Amino acid sequence: MLAFLGKWCAFSLARSNPEANRWAMRVGIVGLPNVGKSTLFNALTRSRKAEARNYPFCTIEPNVGIVQVPDRRLAVLRKMFHPGSLIPAAVEFVDIAGLVAGASRGEGLGNKFLASIREMDALVHVVRCFEDGDILHATGKVDGLRDLEIIQTELLLADLESLRGQLERGKKRAKALDREVIQSCALMERLIEHIDGGQPAHTLSIAEEEMLPLRRLCLLTAKPILYACNVAEDDLAHPESNPHWQAVRAYAEAHRPAEVCAVSARLEEDLGELSPEEAQKFLAELSVSDSGVSELIARSYRLLSLASFFTAGEKEVRAWTFRVGMRAPACAGVIHGDFEKGFIRAEVVAFEDLVRYDGVAGARAAGRYRLEGKDYEMRDGDVVNFRFN
Repeated sequence: MLAFLGKWCAFSLARSNPEANRWAMRVGIVGLPNVGKSTLFNALTRSRKAEARNYPFCTIEPNVGIVQVPDRRLAVLRKMFHPGSLIPAAVEFVDIAGLVAGASRGEGLGNKFLASIREMDALVHVVRCFEDGDILHATGKVDGLRDLEIIQTELLLADLESLRGQLERGKKRAKALDREVIQSCALMERLIEHIDGGQPAHTLSIAEEEMLPLRRLCLLTAKPILYACNVAEDDLAHPESNPHWQAVRAYAEAHRPAEVCAVSARLEEDLGELSPEEAQKFLAELSVSDSGVSELIARSYRLLSLASFFTAGEKEVRAWTFRVGMRAPACAGVIHGDFEKGFIRAEVVAFEDLVRYDGVAGARAAGRYRLEGKDYEMRDGDVVNFRFN
């Protein structure tokens, strides 16, 4: 039977699968001790969940929090549809214990740190880029580039050790002339040479058929990374004037494809004590609109090529997460498995067209309201109603 779940409804069936809208995406917050990781985590999650103290290793066990992805389009859809509830997309952030030089050999909390990182899908590397004599630094002096290279070196060393062990085991299996194992060994040999030269696995040229074997290796330097420069509030408006930020940016451009953003974790922590009106006034005095946290969340969402489509109606307006390149049936399955199994077609209108033509009726009259089939590749910002058996 052809089922219509209400005109632009929010699909109440989705409530039977509450985890559907949250991909198993975990972003790990990493860095040296005392660089502001836990303060940033508390700012991201709007909580005091992570203990932030002025001494190394105040974080032992990882702290986990679900963070809403800021999206200005949701507010527009709310005004248009007047829903009973508004549900944004979400990302899971994990505050991981600090790293020190020698972690790949088990120094400090090295083994725990590296094991936690292996479970992450992407990394936010917090680099301290502010001077404050009252806040201890693990190495005694603030140097953003040196701090970044310490962690990068430890991740490279850990990957080398892991690869050499896996290669040794793989060669024993390759004697049975297993084609898949032989190809995997060849990839590992290339990776070892690449990483031994100081280059992260993320920068090695990989063929499409090698992507799955690469993921199975669980390499730390293969993970997408975002460098978050934790600056003083006075530097937030013009981070490019901060020499530590400049050094981190130059490193990211020269050594790996990675974005760099400026945040002020301490500022965000202070803003949490103010009313929304007072916070906006305070930010205006600094000539900024945000402490950098919202931009960090949005960039983290894009690290793994994630995007959002929307369902909208009187009951609910909701952002759903999908991977760029997914087709309509798979996106329907993000809401509920039955939607994918019985997919017939999708009623789609781009968010921009919905706004330009003042709603569904206007977009339909302008020919911008479309029916798409199984081969349709979903786009960020699509507002959609799925038809299914």
